[in-house]
Amino acid sequence: MFLGIDIHKREAQVAVRNDDGEVIEQVRVKNTDLGEIAQQYAGGEALLEATTNYFYIYDMLSEYLDVSVGHPPKLKAIARTDKKTDRIDAKELSRLLWLGSVPESYVPTGEIRECRALVRGRISLLEKRTSFANKIHALLLDNGITRKIKPLSVKGRAFLDELSLPAPWDGLLSSYLAVIDTLTEEIDQLDERIDQRAEGCRETQLLMTIPGIAHYSALVIYAEIGEIDRFDRAKEVVRYVGLNPVIRESGDSRFKGSISKNGSGKVRWVLVQAVHSAVHTVGDEYLSRFYDRIKRRKNKQKAAVATARKMLVSIYHMLDRGEVYDPPGVTA
Repeated sequence: MFLGIDIHKREAQVAVRNDDGEVIEQVRVKNTDLGEIAQQYAGGEALLEATTNYFYIYDMLSEYLDVSVGHPPKLKAIARTDKKTDRIDAKELSRLLWLGSVPESYVPTGEIRECRALVRGRISLLEKRTSFANKIHALLLDNGITRKIKPLSVKGRAFLDELSLPAPWDGLLSSYLAVIDTLTEEIDQLDERIDQRAEGCRETQLLMTIPGIAHYSALVIYAEIGEIDRFDRAKEVVRYVGLNPVIRESGDSRFKGSISKNGSGKVRWVLVQAVHSAVHTVGDEYLSRFYDRIKRRKNKQKAAVATARKMLVSIYHMLDRGEVYDPPGVTA
């Protein structure tokens, strides 16, 4: 049997095809009841899209079914209909599965899911803290204070603690600062857990031998890329992260444009920050030579991106071979 499952927040639409490709059942069930459907068709195959809440459903179904997870953009590209209903989507998923035309998406292991939860949780807390810092900037402008203040810095906080504002802005400022303090405490606690996880993982230990990469950045790279053995070449990892240049061809002309920016923006950001640290703070000879050469020909921004791509290629080979950072001609 071939089950196409269109997942939503609380419910799912299921379409079942037999070996002849005929739809024999369509049913809408709560996500928590999908296990019963899986038991009913145990030994069959199932296809679902990669959505924000598919991990626990994937695990539930995998006890009884051979489960595939489809890559959403690629599924839409090969689907035969532009109509959009849950019943049609479920039928189309079951059809693609029956035809064997499934563009599969990567399903990370339990360990990698845990690492992703940690680093993405930290990013979420940082974004919330930044949001309240921005609220303080707006509050100061409301009161005619145009001085550049960094609420998260020691100097900026000292200024805000001594600031006298009329009501209700004084109370709002106190509330915003209290929220920032709470978020900072939570971030610090989460950093300890991230450090512990990175110290206990072989892959992140290897990554931390690269100048500019510490516990958090190493865990981001490992969590977002996943198992390295699913890639055959370094170029595949570069493309997965979105650091590959967009190439346009027309007739006899071939033009390399900016990077594609597909994949994880988190990894791209971490790599660029690691490059700045390796080149400007640590002074790594291998990366600095390359960075300086590109900067002379182009500019700082393009040099940083190109060096991040070079670092990623090194990361692929390090993880693939289980080796520490030791580039050609440089003692790590």
